[in-house]
Amino acid sequence: MYLCLWIVLAFVLSGCATILSGKTQKINVTSTGKTGVKFEIDGQTYSTPAIVTLERENKDKIIKILDPECTQKQYLLNKKINPVFFVNLLSGGVFGSTTDYVSNAMWQYDSNVNIQCK
Repeated sequence: MYLCLWIVLAFVLSGCATILSGKTQKINVTSTGKTGVKFEIDGQTYSTPAIVTLERENKDKIIKILDPECTQKQYLLNKKINPVFFVNLLSGGVFGSTTDYVSNAMWQYDSNVNIQCK
């Protein structure tokens, strides 16, 4: 009996996006026209092609392109609501929605980014 109660409480109080998507997201960054393009995001420098793990946040992120041969100097990575967040509403999880909001798991970014270079 108590086990069932704990399972129900854990389900209602936990956020679906937090459980299913986590607090980080991997994005694939590629470049057209040139490989090895250096870019910076969240203070870390990478080269294309790269798979970057980002912390989910309630803000857009800017990818700074450091290669002087690229005409594109930055790429705006817009935040969007993670569709998994809405599963909370189906399960009646107001508390789960709050968990996802506080943990930033309710946000996601585009999974693929392509930097244009010549």
